[in-house]
Amino acid sequence: MKLDLKKFYQTCNPNKTLDKSNPEDRKYYIDFSEVRGAEVIRELKRTITLLSPESPTCQLFTGHIGCGKSTELLRLKSELEQEGFHVVYFESSQSLDMADIDITDILLAIAREVSESLEKDKIKLKPGYFQNLFTEVAELLQTPLDIGVEAELSVGIAKITAKTKDSPKLRSQLRQYLEPRTNLILEAINKELLIPAQQKLNQLGKQGLVVIIDNLDRIDNSPKANGQYQPEYLFVSRGEQLNQLKCHVVYTIPLVLIFSNALGRLTNRFGNDPKVLPMVAIKDKNGEQNQEGIKLLKEMIMVRAFPDIDWAEKAEQHQDLILKIFDSQETLNRLCIVSGGHLRNLMMLLFRCLQIEDPPISRKCVEKIIKKRCNELSLAITPDEWELLQQVIATKKFRGDEQYDVLLRSMFIFEYRDEDGSWFDINPILIESK
Repeated sequence: MKLDLKKFYQTCNPNKTLDKSNPEDRKYYIDFSEVRGAEVIRELKRTITLLSPESPTCQLFTGHIGCGKSTELLRLKSELEQEGFHVVYFESSQSLDMADIDITDILLAIAREVSESLEKDKIKLKPGYFQNLFTEVAELLQTPLDIGVEAELSVGIAKITAKTKDSPKLRSQLRQYLEPRTNLILEAINKELLIPAQQKLNQLGKQGLVVIIDNLDRIDNSPKANGQYQPEYLFVSRGEQLNQLKCHVVYTIPLVLIFSNALGRLTNRFGNDPKVLPMVAIKDKNGEQNQEGIKLLKEMIMVRAFPDIDWAEKAEQHQDLILKIFDSQETLNRLCIVSGGHLRNLMMLLFRCLQIEDPPISRKCVEKIIKKRCNELSLAITPDEWELLQQVIATKKFRGDEQYDVLLRSMFIFEYRDEDGSWFDINPILIESK
């Protein structure tokens, strides 16, 4: 079987997110739930599908950046659509400034995306509150926004967002105006958009409306004007408002909140525990290799080279194909283990190898890339942080103070799960450091 090198190179792009609803992407999807120690997407889906449409749910989802959350959320979208739901999925980073977000930014982004999605399905709603709001905002900003009375809601919000996104001064003006009106905006979104949308969708035979907001886990852990850090401010102090939308909602949240003192208050605000997507297990807590986890990581690479082969069945019969991509089985094993079960890490290491040489990728090339990546990460680690990393290696535990948070955000530490719960270890690539 011949390798299509160009196609292989494209499918190994670490920035590509697989969308399971796309037949082409579906060939590359691997279900890692058995070796993550949690079936998170199944839990999110059951919470939505088993409750009556009159009982909107609000769920929180998190994990390391790059561990596969977006791919899993797109899988959730695909499965819910098969169940008859109208699902609106969007990446908040496309329209919001991750360094500076307020509650009204999120609410308006949801209103815009829902409105735009409904308009594509020929469902057009004219929320009167927003027509008045747009007029007042145009006067406030003293700038022509050219939003006609007949303009769609999504168009109006998009024009306001575009005008203020790159101007901190205009954004500050707008926020000062919108902040006292947050509850009115929330009420208008519910009464004039979400509730009528649900009714229209039900008439079309749909089960209900689901909104999935991805990439909110990427918001900066920076302090707001009141001294609170941005994640805690949005999801704890203002979480009650995010929890009041009259449809099913899934928010991604920063992983740092799971290890903060605010976790109890966060859980109370939303009435359920945040769902965490752990790393793919490459070993257990005692250091024994997890062969099933490594096997699936190898399958993830090889299916990108030969997508028409059933790698789950009789993998031992396909050894000759592995040797078309790597100079030995051991080289492939080495790459998977040093990734730590972090999916984007694995794709990034592989992609770097492909930038250097054509397959079969040599062990020398893999070691060169590992050494280079280890050096990049090590340069950022202070002596105090090395001591904390040694403690994590020894205890497999993680404390929620500020020093540890830095290690978590920098992906120096990974979280794994087993039958006994969470345990932690350092990024295996750092073990290469002397």
